[in-house]
Amino acid sequence: MQDCDNTEKRLGERLASLGKTLALAESCTGGLIAHRVTNVPGSSAFFLGGVVAYSNEAKMKLLGVEESALAEWGAVSEAVACQMAAGACRRFGADLAAGVTGIAGPTGGTPEKPVGLVYVAVAWEGEAAATRFEFEGTRLVIKEQTAEQALRLLWERLA
Repeated sequence: MQDCDNTEKRLGERLASLGKTLALAESCTGGLIAHRVTNVPGSSAFFLGGVVAYSNEAKMKLLGVEESALAEWGAVSEAVACQMAAGACRRFGADLAAGVTGIAGPTGGTPEKPVGLVYVAVAWEGEAAATRFEFEGTRLVIKEQTAEQALRLLWERLA
């Protein structure tokens, strides 16, 4: 793995030039997005922090995800991803945040929610929107694809 891939470098440059800040709420990526962001030299100018909320309890306590959303749609859902991203914005006072939740496998999938199903949400200015992905590959490959798409969606929100 490179020290700093192009996507996070471009995102960091854009955040810094706009004077905007970033926070993260990660589940299935386990901190990989934060790792990539902090590989960017000078990331302390725009990256406020992140939460790895792997359990439902952590999602509720640390990010304010509603228990009713978890019960109705499950942890791997558009609603929960959006609430995670919005919660990260609130917790850190950030201008922009991503929330990711999914099933990296190799187990845990169902016919309705297969291994590789991931939701990536971006929150900004009181709004949040999620994108659904279905990735293929090993656990690590799914995590890497998720991180890349989260960074890409964050950059697109600023473009």
